[in-house]
Amino acid sequence: MKFEPLPFFDERRAGVEMIVLHATAFEAEEALRLYADKKVSCHYFIGSDGEVYRLVDENKRAWHAGAGRWREFSEDINSRSIGIELANKTLGQNCFSKEQKDALSGLLKDIVRRYEIKQVNIVGHSDIAPARKADPGKGFFWQELANEGIGLWPDLRDADKMAEKTLPDLLAMIGYDTVNIRAAAYAFCRRFLAGKVATVEDVWALDANPGEADDALLQDEEFERVLRATAYKYLSESNTPCRI
Repeated sequence: MKFEPLPFFDERRAGVEMIVLHATAFEAEEALRLYADKKVSCHYFIGSDGEVYRLVDENKRAWHAGAGRWREFSEDINSRSIGIELANKTLGQNCFSKEQKDALSGLLKDIVRRYEIKQVNIVGHSDIAPARKADPGKGFFWQELANEGIGLWPDLRDADKMAEKTLPDLLAMIGYDTVNIRAAAYAFCRRFLAGKVATVEDVWALDANPGEADDALLQDEEFERVLRATAYKYLSESNTPCRI
């Protein structure tokens, strides 16, 4: 692990309860310049070669997430989270390297053990800010992490166990802000149904065009079934720390 301290942090106002994962198109050297220009930061950066950089001490509030909402956390996610950014020249549209996967897995296992992070609170930037952000992207390896006991992945057999709920209710049960239903649906698909999301540009049109109930994605049967199974999983595991 390399230490490249950044000055863009302040004091936490709450304890660590979340991990927020990000992706950037830049490798470490250029990313550090960008952070300095924009006065932002994260706790850890992982290059495409798997090198891990520690940028901000975990006990400090890094400036990585911005405005966002997840489950009961409606403000100041930076204070409650550890931010980890991964280099990916396609902003997560394509796969991450094996070296990155191995490095992130080891880092996450260490963090969740120490803070007893709940399964439901390992999120991507697009999960907490669905109308603003698309990273870590549809190429991110959520299912692989879940197979290692880090975060959750739905079992489609659970779809029929879920009580009848509206689509907004199901998205909210997982944790999404449903002010913009279409944006929340796209964020959900980036994580659980990547084939339903065409490009990273999808997200940039959502804030101005929230969509109506007849949006094609919201009427998709596969989307609804995976959503129901995921909501059941999150409801069942809402208080469960990661099992690693």
